[in-house]
Amino acid sequence: MRLNPSLNHSSGASPRPLSHPLLSGLLLASVLALGACSTSAPKPAAPASGGGTAAAPAAKGIQSIARLEPTKGSSVNGVVQFFPRGDGSVQVKGTVQGLAPNSVHGFHIHEKGDCSSGDGLSAGGHFNPGQQAHGKFDGAVHHAGDLPSLTADSQGTASIDFTSRSIALDRGNSGILGRGLIVHNDPDDYTTQPTGNSGARVACAVIERGA
Repeated sequence: MRLNPSLNHSSGASPRPLSHPLLSGLLLASVLALGACSTSAPKPAAPASGGGTAAAPAAKGIQSIARLEPTKGSSVNGVVQFFPRGDGSVQVKGTVQGLAPNSVHGFHIHEKGDCSSGDGLSAGGHFNPGQQAHGKFDGAVHHAGDLPSLTADSQGTASIDFTSRSIALDRGNSGILGRGLIVHNDPDDYTTQPTGNSGARVACAVIERGA
């Protein structure tokens, strides 16, 4: 009995050629598989040095406050606050009232935190650890205690907001904790030594550690 040649699946039979669409599909799949293998997985980000974002510089010193009280025969009073900053400077903010309208007044840190005399003279002279000549707050030469003069508005109130690099909020050589703060009756001429000819002391405070 003879077998039908079309049913012969012996090893000698030639395979049927693949159709063109099927061959193209297989080639495309191979190319995609190779591309996926050659692509490296993204590397995880390296951890930041020191365990995270660098912290801002810590402020140096202690927040401080001075409560100005009038000397005998005066009505000048106010509150001044001192804030340590991360760069080592000190921000000074506050308000003084009871001044003559549109007037200018000398304003200084004094060496002693003593307002007991009633006229402010017990606070001693200007705070001057560097033994410099008296001068403008922002001048090349001045006492550490030389501050910007106060300028009152039409209501007799002066606002304070400035930054100093000459003082520190501690009890060190340039520290002002425990020192006196004085408002004078007259403008500071920035020339007369060692006081600036600022006149009588109309308000006095002791600079103390704040809350």
